[in-house]
Amino acid sequence: MAGGAFVDQTGVRHYEGKVTVFVLLTCFVAAMGGLLFGYDLGITGGVTSMEPFLVKFFPSVYRKMKGISHESTYCKFDNELLTLFTSSLYLAALVASFFASNTTRILGRKPSMFLGGLFFLVGALLNGFAVNIEMLIIGRLLLGFGVGYCNQSVPVYLSEMAPTKIRGALNMGFQMMITIGILIANLINYRTAKLENGWRISLGVGAVPALLLCVGSLFLSDTPNSMIERGKRDEAKAMLQKIRGTQNIDEELQDIIKASEAARFVEHPWKNILQPRYRPQLTFCSFIPFFQQLTGINVIMFYAPVLFKTIGFGNDAALMSAVITGLVNVLATLVSIFSVDKIGRRILFLEGGVQMLICQILVGVMIALKFGINGEGSLSKGDANFILFLICAYVAAFAWSWGPLGWLVPSEICSLEVRSAGQAVNVAVNMLFTFAIAQVFLTMLCHLKFGLFFFFAAFVVIMTIFIAFLLPETKGVPIEEMNNVWKSHWFWRKFVPNGDHHDASI
Repeated sequence: MAGGAFVDQTGVRHYEGKVTVFVLLTCFVAAMGGLLFGYDLGITGGVTSMEPFLVKFFPSVYRKMKGISHESTYCKFDNELLTLFTSSLYLAALVASFFASNTTRILGRKPSMFLGGLFFLVGALLNGFAVNIEMLIIGRLLLGFGVGYCNQSVPVYLSEMAPTKIRGALNMGFQMMITIGILIANLINYRTAKLENGWRISLGVGAVPALLLCVGSLFLSDTPNSMIERGKRDEAKAMLQKIRGTQNIDEELQDIIKASEAARFVEHPWKNILQPRYRPQLTFCSFIPFFQQLTGINVIMFYAPVLFKTIGFGNDAALMSAVITGLVNVLATLVSIFSVDKIGRRILFLEGGVQMLICQILVGVMIALKFGINGEGSLSKGDANFILFLICAYVAAFAWSWGPLGWLVPSEICSLEVRSAGQAVNVAVNMLFTFAIAQVFLTMLCHLKFGLFFFFAAFVVIMTIFIAFLLPETKGVPIEEMNNVWKSHWFWRKFVPNGDHHDASI
């Protein structure tokens, strides 16, 4: 080892350093941004199934749910204003991601996280105290800005702070917090559903993790990459020594400096990422979040109680079923955290895809056979439990594959000069299709019925083939050395030049 680094057989440089308590604590606080996102994902479906909430804001949906107006069972929750309540957040997050890209690059990762927490704090309070639909929607839009800023800054922050050998596990702290947020939300919904104004508690409690993120981010240090990007080399060196737990960081520091110097020549990162040499990064930053949403996971996470009530579960059973799937989500994410840096990204993607496909087809077949085309059938307790088991197996597969990897891979493959643009593309595409799925799901359930599961299963087939042929393994590769991965891939090497390190790989 010389200068704190060595080069392996594939030409990839590995840096010296150990896992420090400081970097673990720092990454834990940063990952609180995921808790905000997860809490909102989990809370919405339960709130929209609460009768006092529907009576106050969506009385027409309440009448359909109670059978006062004649509707197919599949169509009881099909209401454009109700879906707008859910989906408006993701439209706001889409817009915010472009502003957050510049904030993250110019001011640093830390201010972006603080702004995200602040937006979420105000939005949660507005929702908790809402007296009309306008306050609800404005609150949701502010929550969306918070999600946009956090989803832009947190994965980049985690990738830059983490040592290469555990980058996958630490970056997945973000996804782990998302799953914990979903579980907490489902538990709170289960407890507040019986209260007259329980929905206010459910929506307002989101202010607590938002406040924790705001306060916590004030004590965070920014990443060495961000410091160098803003001309603070001495501070960056001291921070790199602190987070790596060694004085011998010269090689890694010089590579970050070279990457930053190359990035300074890039006046238009958005234009730059469209160049052929960045085709792999643009492709994965676009298609991974696109496919992540078309796994159908948000059908479960947004509307789990609504979905379970639609297919015959009672109110308490529907909320408890959502708690169970939330718990499975957390446990399965732990599997990914402990395995991603050992077995790699590809095998988790591929196994998860196969398992999700099997579960979706079986759920669709079960609902078709037992519940009927017009929703007039019924499920026995055994049938309902089997469907719940299949949905849990599906959630588990997503939680150790497309869930965490959908954020990890795009954040770790982009070199510094296109990193903020690449992450903005990732968040924007993710939010665009999250918005689209949230907006049309209840209408799709009304018209496609059980065929909805076959619709998403078809996309799972496509995305699994996409990963199998086009995604190289990125396990254990330093971010600044990622270009060697593309140059050795059968397809991507035709786009990536074989220039020197300064010219191509940074």
